[in-house]
Amino acid sequence: MISHLIHKEFLQIRRNAFLPRLIIMFPIVIMCVMPWVMSMEVKNIRVSVVDNDRTTQSQQLVHAIESSRYFIFCGQKPSYQAALAEVEKGDADIILEIKDGRYLIAANAVNGTKGGMGSAYLSQIILESPKLGDNRGLNKGMSISSSSSQVGVEPLFLYNKNQNYKLFMIPALLAIVMMLMTGFLPTLNIVGEKEAGTIEQINVTPVSKWAFILSKLIPYWFIALFVVTVSLVLAWAVYGITCAGSLLWVYVLAMLLALFFSSFGLIISNYSDTMQQAIFVMWFFVVCIMLLSGLFTPTRSMPWWAYLTTYINPMHYFIDAIRTVFIRGGGFSAIAHQLFALALIGIFMSGWAVASYKKNT
Repeated sequence: MISHLIHKEFLQIRRNAFLPRLIIMFPIVIMCVMPWVMSMEVKNIRVSVVDNDRTTQSQQLVHAIESSRYFIFCGQKPSYQAALAEVEKGDADIILEIKDGRYLIAANAVNGTKGGMGSAYLSQIILESPKLGDNRGLNKGMSISSSSSQVGVEPLFLYNKNQNYKLFMIPALLAIVMMLMTGFLPTLNIVGEKEAGTIEQINVTPVSKWAFILSKLIPYWFIALFVVTVSLVLAWAVYGITCAGSLLWVYVLAMLLALFFSSFGLIISNYSDTMQQAIFVMWFFVVCIMLLSGLFTPTRSMPWWAYLTTYINPMHYFIDAIRTVFIRGGGFSAIAHQLFALALIGIFMSGWAVASYKKNT
């Protein structure tokens, strides 16, 4: 009986003129385009320089700023007021004023990350500039000892040694693809049959609730396997990035996340009467789950009351585990906690999906 129901679901997907194209094109577009644009690295910071000293050292510093890949040199301005006018018009982000052997860095902090990182980059260039004397200072006149330039710092990167942001973002993008494909499609499934009236034909059959819900879930697990495979192949073919750990754990984690989102989508579908209602409810939860998962920002930076939500957020467990496997090469012992949490949440949600389905005979 259940095999016929699963066959029916695949037929409905295949006969839909839009869904097969979406299932194929969505992971391709996300994996080929998003890693290039979803970068937290701050670049192209526009700098205006006010050089009142006109010394050899100050000009060497200006040339160092010009050659940096992080900055766009906006030229030298005659006065601080002229440079500030450029910032107010949005034509510059940071002002560097050089006067009497001292440095003043003024950053536009409307974008706090850009302002803070840009000031840090510029400070580092100043500290590394040649012939840094004792009379030089940064920002509020802080004196910098020349001995500070003698300290050697050599970073040691244990993981992601090339500091490739794409390697960090590909597991996150994989999570987004899984969430949207295995979350929204089941959400529209049962409510779509309600609007079409075909759900009544199922309700009068002797099909059990478990068999019906399972037949709705299994097709999206196959879709999850497909999108994960496509995403991994594209990561290797386009960026040369491969999983540092076992692909088995990648697929296990993906299937557990698919279990949660497909079950969650069916729960919303069971309680919704129209597609519009189902889409808006699902979108509300998806945005909250994604932003509170640590996908873009560290969860430890959240307020304590927001951090408590990560204990019931399956996306948080998935992101933590997939990055451990994909980037660090961790095994079962490294992700056991996340695996058990995802399995527990997924089983609970699948049981809720069955219980919430009202079969009227």
